[in-house]
Amino acid sequence: MNNYEERLALLLEMIAFSVIDGKLHEREHLFLTMIAEQLQIPKADFKNLFHQEAYPVVIKSEFERVQQFYRLALLMHSDGVLHEREHVKIHEIGINMGLNPNAVERVLKAMEASPNKMISPKFLLEVFQEQLN
Repeated sequence: MNNYEERLALLLEMIAFSVIDGKLHEREHLFLTMIAEQLQIPKADFKNLFHQEAYPVVIKSEFERVQQFYRLALLMHSDGVLHEREHVKIHEIGINMGLNPNAVERVLKAMEASPNKMISPKFLLEVFQEQLN
C-alpha cells in the first residue's frame, strides 16, 4: 500500500465493518489496533478514525483486494460470534471489490471449518487465482 490516505481508508472500512453488528467487541478493537500498527498508522490518527464516516475504497490491485477481504473476514471472526449482518455484508463487500462470489464463499467456508478461523495464504491466493482461469 503506497499511499497514507489509502491505508487510512482501508482501516476506516474495517472499523465500519467491525460495528455492523451494533457494537465494537474488545477483540475486534485489538485486531484493528494490530492492523493499524502494520499499516503504520499513528495512534492519534487511528483513534480519530472511529469518529469519521467510511467511504468506499477503490483498490486497484487484485492482490490488495484479496488481502483486504481476508482482513475483513478475520475481523468478522475475531469476536468469536458470526452475526448474520456480518455474513451478508462480507459477501456484499467481496462483490463490490470485484472478487468472484464463488471464491468468496469458498474462503469463508474454509475459515468457518478451520479451528482458529484462519487459512493459509497459499490457499487464499489459489482460490482466487483458480477463478481467473
